[in-house]
Amino acid sequence: MRIIAIDPGYDRLGIAIVEKESSKEILIYSECFETNKKDDVNIRLYQVGNRVRELVSEYKPTVLVIEGLFFSKNTKTALTVSEARGVIIFQGTNAGLDIFEYTPNQIKLAVAGHGSASKKDVYLMVSRLIDMDLTVKRKDDEIDAIAVGLTFFASYKNRNSV
Repeated sequence: MRIIAIDPGYDRLGIAIVEKESSKEILIYSECFETNKKDDVNIRLYQVGNRVRELVSEYKPTVLVIEGLFFSKNTKTALTVSEARGVIIFQGTNAGLDIFEYTPNQIKLAVAGHGSASKKDVYLMVSRLIDMDLTVKRKDDEIDAIAVGLTFFASYKNRNSV
């Protein structure tokens, strides 16, 4: 099974293509897609949607997994990230993908073992749970997307073992 996992944003979008073969998750591709801060937000949302569409077309996942929105004190940012999530979910639905969503606490719990894990804890556990080139510098958004993918497979395994 191949999935596209996303840490949503309009400024920086973490994306990972993860595949499960037998009992092992394999990182096929990951990136931190960045939009130009000088562009209008509508152009940036279009770029986010277009990038997701391109990767879905190229890698042919069957599932889109996305991190749920965490409301912070900055309402304007939260609203724009919500718009980006809408664009991303639209692209996944338009491609016929099943959509799954996990909260930040669910992701931290699945990957690091506790819902209050730090970014460092998540990075450390992601690097232990999936084979990836540790010499490649990855931004937090990219690591978070990989963690979202690992959360899906942990949850999917538990759903299917009942």
